[in-house]
Amino acid sequence: MAARPAAGRRAVEVLLEAELPRAEGRRLVLVDAVWAGGEEEREFTVQVDGVARRVHVTDQDSPLGIADAWRHHTTAVDPDGDSVLVVTGLVPADQLGWDLRGHAVRRRPLAVERADIVKQLFGAGDLDTRMVRENWLLDALLEAEPSGGWPRAGSVLTRNRALRALLAARVGLGDTSDESLDLDADTLFDWSRTPAGPRRFAELPEQERTGLTTWLEEVTGPAAPTLLALAADGRGADALPLGALASAALTCPAAADAGFALGTLFGRALGSFDALAPYASAATGVLTRWIAQAEAGGSAGTDARARVLAVLERADRLADTAHLTGLLAGDRLLPSGYRARLRTLAASLDGRPGPARTALRDLADHQLAVLHADSTERARTAVRLLRWLDGPQAAQESVGRSVRHHLESTGWVDLATGILAEGDASRDSGIGEAYHRLIGRVRDRRRQLDESFAATLAIWTEAASQQAPHGALLIEDVLAQAAAPLARDGGRPLVLVLDGMSADVAVELAAGLAPRSWTEIVPASPVGRRPGRLAAVAMLPTLTRISRASLLSGAPAEGGQDTERAGFTAFWKKRHREAVLFHKGGYEGTAGHRLAPALLEALADERRVIGVIVNTIDDALADGRDNGRARWRPTDIAKLADLLDAARGAGRPVLLVSDHGHILDRSPRESGPAVSEGVQGARWRTGPAGPGEVELTGPRVRTAGGRITAAWRDDLRYTARQAGYHGGASLAEVTVPVLAFVPAGIEIPAGWTALPAENTTPEWWRGDAEAAQPQEPAPAPRGGKRGGGGKGGGSRKQQPQHESLFSQPGRGTVGEQTVRSKPFETQREFVRNAPGNTAVAAVLDALLTAGGKLSPAAVAAAAQAATGKSERNPQRFVTMLERLLNIDGYPVLQLVESGRTVHLDRELLRQQFPEGTAP
Repeated sequence: MAARPAAGRRAVEVLLEAELPRAEGRRLVLVDAVWAGGEEEREFTVQVDGVARRVHVTDQDSPLGIADAWRHHTTAVDPDGDSVLVVTGLVPADQLGWDLRGHAVRRRPLAVERADIVKQLFGAGDLDTRMVRENWLLDALLEAEPSGGWPRAGSVLTRNRALRALLAARVGLGDTSDESLDLDADTLFDWSRTPAGPRRFAELPEQERTGLTTWLEEVTGPAAPTLLALAADGRGADALPLGALASAALTCPAAADAGFALGTLFGRALGSFDALAPYASAATGVLTRWIAQAEAGGSAGTDARARVLAVLERADRLADTAHLTGLLAGDRLLPSGYRARLRTLAASLDGRPGPARTALRDLADHQLAVLHADSTERARTAVRLLRWLDGPQAAQESVGRSVRHHLESTGWVDLATGILAEGDASRDSGIGEAYHRLIGRVRDRRRQLDESFAATLAIWTEAASQQAPHGALLIEDVLAQAAAPLARDGGRPLVLVLDGMSADVAVELAAGLAPRSWTEIVPASPVGRRPGRLAAVAMLPTLTRISRASLLSGAPAEGGQDTERAGFTAFWKKRHREAVLFHKGGYEGTAGHRLAPALLEALADERRVIGVIVNTIDDALADGRDNGRARWRPTDIAKLADLLDAARGAGRPVLLVSDHGHILDRSPRESGPAVSEGVQGARWRTGPAGPGEVELTGPRVRTAGGRITAAWRDDLRYTARQAGYHGGASLAEVTVPVLAFVPAGIEIPAGWTALPAENTTPEWWRGDAEAAQPQEPAPAPRGGKRGGGGKGGGSRKQQPQHESLFSQPGRGTVGEQTVRSKPFETQREFVRNAPGNTAVAAVLDALLTAGGKLSPAAVAAAAQAATGKSERNPQRFVTMLERLLNIDGYPVLQLVESGRTVHLDRELLRQQFPEGTAP
């Protein structure tokens, strides 16, 4: 005799819901199945035609038992009611008498067909034939039905849909009512990190776990069995960390030893070592995709970063318990591998740059390099400083040249030192000590430069004046030589004075301005000289009361706000312009206003030149900043972003200038002030000069009878400790950065030219692979066409060229061939006011030489170098190039990285202009 099927409460409920509406009052239901429910489930309620009916279940193994149960139910349990008695058991149907059958629904035992019940539960007309033979799946679907029921399946309930629904109900993988979830390795590993999912899987019957595992392996790949075995073993949370470890172990030099140790970590969850490779591959694929999400940034990137680091730190802890850390030190994914590479780099900082550069490449090659961006950038900064130390020391030939070189190079040294001084996020003492030693070497060399500069400054100061500056830009001449040229032809500059802004602060602020919003400009230079940023020399001592008053008055002066306001107005009145100067408290907006309405009104006035003084940097020198950082970004300076936005909205160029610089106190906490006579300020006094000091005298010394003693050593002060100081004679204090910007898309003023971002950093900062882009225009050939405005671009006699990384257009270059190609000539007919062929060819060659990427200013400089014609609107110039080259919308050339970079796709260029790029 075949074994009876089993029926639990839900199967009986479904049977009753189907049969009782047509039972014609009968209350006995014979079920051809054994009871599979619990004792507490033998009494329950079922809804029939909207009426609750009580149900009593009894299991009987003989006809007599069934008869007694029925008699007891009708006489003792519910003689006059409508409750139902359900009898299950092992009694064959042919042993039941007709008198008993007469009371039963349908007068016979009812079969429990699980497949039919499942169809009914899903509202399906038919069932996938494969499911009929899978009793474990049918039983699981009956048992796991959600409180709201299974979703309607339509005409046929497929096996895949049933299994998806079962996974959602049983282990929380997906949603029973939503089939949109992509079941893949990412989903499975993500689920393994949930607190309840793996535990619920472990609690399933073994046959159900096996069935689900087999199906998930078919759907998601060969990693599923190992992952689910870990979940069944109560270690689902370690599934992804173990996968990362497996990848590291399989690729390490001692793979056999690592694999053996790894087997102990997996335990019985690992069916065979053959399963290790696909499991490791799937896990690293998931982590690699998460890392890509993290690198993309945003809130989703932040979440992805946290997930990746949590998984990999756990992998490192597991490796430590299995004594695998040493074997896996070279791994490209584990945090321990990143830290090992960082320690290797730190150990190389006491030598020459070569080994450090190699160590930096290895560090940058690690998959977590971008996620640990601060540590990676700090390590890169250390190597930059090592390159600087290995290079030649600049000669302090003159004060003017020294301050310009400080803005171009040694100011970047100060910035790099500040970055390194913050320390590494890993808090590794070995790395910190290596950085400390490097900073010490840098400071020693910087002191040599400051000492040399102080000696040069002492000689220069004796006679330097506005009438005889001896090659230096004086702070009192900044308005005349920088602001006034911006005001020509109706220009309306905003003069932003950032009190105390040193060169290191200035270069970082400039780098932080969005190129889509601002274009940095510098005065055009004679042929043969590369244009660069302006740097002025402060008054002495380098104090606000002297230097700022002189800056804003356009002449040597001393005084407070009234002096500055009167001097600023008088300077511009001589040039027939109205001007207004806003000090602290005058430009900040009241409640509801970001900026003062008076300032906004002045900015909108086309007749006025505006000056604004911002004290954030100077104020921070007293007590330091709340975040403890020495670096400054535009958002760190109060109202700077609002002031720049307002200037851009008004179409005003901006002159960003300081009155003096500053130094930071990096001396030991226990060090005190120097004991000296004649102390007048933190960094200057009267009396004979001693070690670390220089005596200064002459017309530029505005106090103490024209003779002072100023400190040039960065660790020398005369007053109580502060975060930073000014008043001394170091390069950082004397140099006054002068930076100019115009709103992006606005024509560059005459006499000025765009400064490519590639030309703002010194060579030692960029390294070997990042060469600067020359900007000086080549002399236009006499008697030839300058603009190349026709299709042929005009013929040019080859002239001697200055050394340049730009490929000058000539016969046979890719750019020259491209502009002669038929597709380009055809496209050119549809673009009005297109750049000349000579300019386009030069840009293409320059981009190809640079690897396909340049800043918009560098692109404009390439055209200018080839044609001698200044491109005074780099953004518009790039837009015209896009119209010329992007045939049918294909992005041959486009602005990327938020407008910072022009990218040329060489392969698309070859496809769109095959005649011009054929080998």
